[in-house]
Amino acid sequence: MNRLVQGSDGRDWVIRAQMEWRRPATADDFDHDVAANYTPGLAMMGVAIALGVVVLVWMPEDVVVPSWVPLALLLLALFFPLRWVLRRPWTVVAETEGDETGERPSERWVGTVIGIVNVRGEVQRIAKSIQRHDLPDFDGPLHPVE
Repeated sequence: MNRLVQGSDGRDWVIRAQMEWRRPATADDFDHDVAANYTPGLAMMGVAIALGVVVLVWMPEDVVVPSWVPLALLLLALFFPLRWVLRRPWTVVAETEGDETGERPSERWVGTVIGIVNVRGEVQRIAKSIQRHDLPDFDGPLHPVE
């Protein structure tokens, strides 16, 4: 996701957003990162699938399953993967090369936003802030990087 914005001071800003497959490591999260791989999750998924197969195999033929039960089970099975996809962190970067006279220096602002819906709204807020105030908002997720 790229967007070109011109500030009121004449500088051209490029706002980029890129989805990250893993959450960025921060000092606050370091002590809580216990699981180093996906083995526990895969083991639990295997156990759940095995138990589901056992229930289907041992079910008597007289049992009538309502049509909404398989749909409810499918929605339940897709809940966490869909949540994982929709809640991915995005790295948002707003940068400019400065103006031609050299009076306004080049700048780079970087931050992280969670969720694709939030990213679109935040990019729009950053673009409006740049158009009005020549800089991204200090209260937003972006922070200047040297």
